[in-house]
Parts: sequence; structure tokens; C-alpha cells
Amino acid sequence: MLAARVAARVAGQVAPASGSKLWRSLAARRGLLERVAAASRAVRRPGRPLVWMHAPSVGEGLQARPVAHRLRALHPEVQLAYTFFSPSAEQFAPSIGADITDYLPFDGHREADAMLDALQPSLLVFVKLDVWPMLVERATVRNIPVALLSATLAPRSGRTGALARLLLHDAYSALQGVGAIDRLNADRLVGIGVRASVLEVTGDTRFDQVWARAQGVDRAQPMLQALASTRPTLVAGSTWPADEAVLLSAFARLVRARAGGGDVANRPRLLIAPHEPTAAHLAPLMAWARTAGLSCTTLVAAEADRTAAASDVIIVDRVGVLGDLYALADVAFVGGGFHAAGLHSVIEPAAFGAPVLFGPGHDMSREAGLLLTAGGARAIRDARELEAALGEWLFAGPARGVAGEAARSLVQSELGATERSVRLVQRLLQEQM
Repeated sequence: MLAARVAARVAGQVAPASGSKLWRSLAARRGLLERVAAASRAVRRPGRPLVWMHAPSVGEGLQARPVAHRLRALHPEVQLAYTFFSPSAEQFAPSIGADITDYLPFDGHREADAMLDALQPSLLVFVKLDVWPMLVERATVRNIPVALLSATLAPRSGRTGALARLLLHDAYSALQGVGAIDRLNADRLVGIGVRASVLEVTGDTRFDQVWARAQGVDRAQPMLQALASTRPTLVAGSTWPADEAVLLSAFARLVRARAGGGDVANRPRLLIAPHEPTAAHLAPLMAWARTAGLSCTTLVAAEADRTAAASDVIIVDRVGVLGDLYALADVAFVGGGFHAAGLHSVIEPAAFGAPVLFGPGHDMSREAGLLLTAGGARAIRDARELEAALGEWLFAGPARGVAGEAARSLVQSELGATERSVRLVQRLLQEQM
């Protein structure tokens, strides 16, 4: 462990400027402790409590954000610090609205003490599962309570292995407040060291997050106005090439099957948002559409030209808009189920009342299981199954309506986690006063 920390420190000092996520992560930590200390000197008010929240990446950040915003609304006197680990969260992090925002340093005694000295937190909050044992140890020595929110432990998580339990057991057992997403996850968390006496079921704040976004979407915004159509619309989000190999084959066959009679109004269309909308990823999609005889354009072009917006396939070539595009979906396909990275968020389209389709790799996704049980989603194994499911849901209004309402109702049934999580934070803060 010591050798790994030393190696990380050295790598951070010599890391070159690079587009690689690893090198970006290392380079971003150059001068980190000095940056945080300077930021703290500028804004930290010692007489006010500070909650330090850490979320490794964007997914965990989406769970942290509603808690941070609600806490700020209820207690404007409380200051916030927010740290993250992955470079992918760098653009997302400012949306938390914290007083101090930066990367988390690697987990060493010196780094932990420097961060605690600078921030002087009243409470340290981790999100989902990631805990840093050295940071937890140093915070506990200083009598700073440590909490875990939207706590999740998948049945096959690497945290259940013997080595992980050996390294992390003390950190999990030191936690003074844990809000689990459900009782099954709470029971599994006890198995890796969390004390039952500090556990409660608070729910998953992502449901609050996606529901609020769905309810607040501006359907009059230029993007949605430009893309509005009465044609049966499939929105495919966060797709990888492995997903697209199945999706595009099924969609092309579906269009061919519906081509007879010239009924353009009933001709399906596809809005596809790749997980990585790079030029290298988009080009094969454009080539596929041409080969399949489908009209195709990009989102940017469709927004500028109504004629282009009538294309059979619209490829989303910018980020940050998928959550709004699901408002146009009659049916949604969520990527990751055919990719090793795992399934992406299925509750975003569900919050709009769109039934959801995804690949077989969904066993690590609790929300996918909930949607399947509720009848608001289907898991498909290949292009033939996907074509059949699309044919039923895109063109059979009553069946789509029943499935879509089941998806929306499932999201509604999971609301309230933000308020319960904030109450846990409030309790730990009050115990410090």
C-alpha cells in the first residue's frame, strides 16, 4: 500500500498532458493540496459547519447532487466541499454548487491530514460505496463523523472478496451513519463491516434526481421543438458499438418491414446518443444508415434545418442533452447491456413514461430488475428479440401505454430518498454541535 501511494505521488508529478483518462487523473493531482488549501483560505468560515461530500464519478455525483442542493436550501449556513476522483466528473462537479470543488488526492496519511487541515469538515460523506480507508481513519481520529449515502453493494461486487474485506473492513466499521438504497443492500453492507446499528434504508437519490428533471423539462425548448414528430420514435441512449450491432440490425429490419404502402407517418425513426460521441464513433453510424438506405443527420444539423430533422436516424453529436431527449421517446433503448462496462441509467427514460429495452448484461443494475418486475422494461438477447419488442411497443399504443405507465409508476414509488438522506446528515451534524 505504501509503495503504491509513493508511486502515485511520483506519477502525479511527472504525468504528461494527455487525453488519456489515466494521465489526466494523475496530472490533475499536481499541486492539488496547495489548491485546496488556497481555496479554503479564501472561502472557509471557521464558525460555520462544513459538509465534505465525495463522489468518485458522474454516476455517484448524480446521487450526491440532490442531497447537496436540498441541504443548501434548508441550511444556507452550512458550507460544502465536493471532491471527485475521475476526470469524467470534472465538468459535472460545478453543478453541485459547493464552496470548494476539486479532485480527491490519493489515499495517504499526508494527503488525508492536509485535506482535513484545510477543509476543517464537520462531517465527511461518501456516496454509494467508495470509502478511502486512510481518510476515514484520519477523520475518525479527529472525531469527525463519516457517513455513506445511497449505499449500494451488488451481490457480485469485488468488495465482498477476502482481500477487499481485509483492506476495507475497518473503514466500513468506522462509519457512523449509512443510508442504504434498500434492505437487501443493507444486509450485504453488514457483511463487509458496516455496523447494523448505524444502518437505515433511505433509498436511492437518483430516482428523485431523474424525476425532478423529467418534470422540469422545457418541452418548448428549441431542440425538442425541432425534433418533435408524430412518427413512432425510438430514443437509444448511452450506446456502445456492441449495443449498436444489435440495435441497428433490428431497426433496419423494422423499417424495411414497415416500408410497404408508403405510410411515412407510421415509419419509425431513431434518435441515437452514443456514450462517446467522438468522430470515430459517429462515422460508422452514418455509414450504416447510408448502407441501410435510411436518411440520416446529426442533432446539430437537425436543430438548424427542419428538413434534416425529418430524417429516419438522428445521431446525437453533443453531450448533456440525453436526459431531455428521452421526452421524445415512445420507446427507449438503453446501452451498456451488451458491453462490459454494464448497463447505463434505465430510470431516466422511465421517468418520462417510456418503456425501456436493454441487453442481457443487467444483473448488476437494481433499477433494471425493478423495472422488469414491474413490467416497464424488457431484456433482449439479440436483434430478433429486439425487433419483435420494438414492433409490439412502437406500433401497439395500448401495450406501450401500459408498459410506460408501469415504468413511470416504478420511479414514483422510489421517491423520497433525498429527504431521508438529508435527515441523516442533519442528525450527524447536530450530534457535532
